[in-house]
Amino acid sequence: MDIKEIIKNKDILIAQKKASIKYADGVMFNGVQSNNTANKATNQSDGLQVKAVINTTNVMDSHDDVHFPGIWNKSVKENKLIMHLQEHEMKFDKVIAKGKDLKVSVKNLTWKELGYNFAGETQALIFDSNIKENVNSAMFKQYKNGNVNNHSVGMQYVKIELAVNDKEYKDEFAVWEKYINEIVNKELAEQKGFFWAVKEAKVIEGSAVLLGSNHITPTLEISEPSTDDTPKNEPLQSTQLTVKEFKNILKKELWN
Repeated sequence: MDIKEIIKNKDILIAQKKASIKYADGVMFNGVQSNNTANKATNQSDGLQVKAVINTTNVMDSHDDVHFPGIWNKSVKENKLIMHLQEHEMKFDKVIAKGKDLKVSVKNLTWKELGYNFAGETQALIFDSNIKENVNSAMFKQYKNGNVNNHSVGMQYVKIELAVNDKEYKDEFAVWEKYINEIVNKELAEQKGFFWAVKEAKVIEGSAVLLGSNHITPTLEISEPSTDDTPKNEPLQSTQLTVKEFKNILKKELWN
């Protein structure tokens, strides 16, 4: 669909987005993968304390969406039933953590803390999960072995605007000018000529996935409770990508 068709059908497209649940997975997308993963946990215990990044703002994803700071504030405060799931499946055996075993928060992090050599910050949706083997043994093992490098948010749109790089469309061009320089991979937006600016969304769940449409969603820490109540943290192993490296990878991606 070209820009003219998107503008013509903007209201319908926004209504469709708001009426459905978005699963932020990499659909037909070879995402830019960070080489950062948390270390494997080393001790045996009944549970893992995992800090996972479920979503980050200021990144254009494979749905042509860019989430902006403040998107999760209202939902995180109000929704007490958010769950940590395996691949977005709302099934008993796919639950990773919920209730008292899950703390959901929003935190500003630098890109460098996430392993990318960019200036500035992103606002991350963070899950601090107590993952128990008797709840989901498969994902307990995957996190314990340091194999979970991507996450994805299950969400509903609340406030969304269309940004278009064309002065002919006054309102949409104003959104473009307002936000384009806040996007860390803005070359992609410039290539496509548009993006959806998502200002508010409802968090339903966050999932461990093989590939997220927003690739900057790593596991930051894996730790196991010790007998003296002092967690043995296994911090992120950072292998930072330079801006040049990141842009070179983006050029190789296929975006339809």
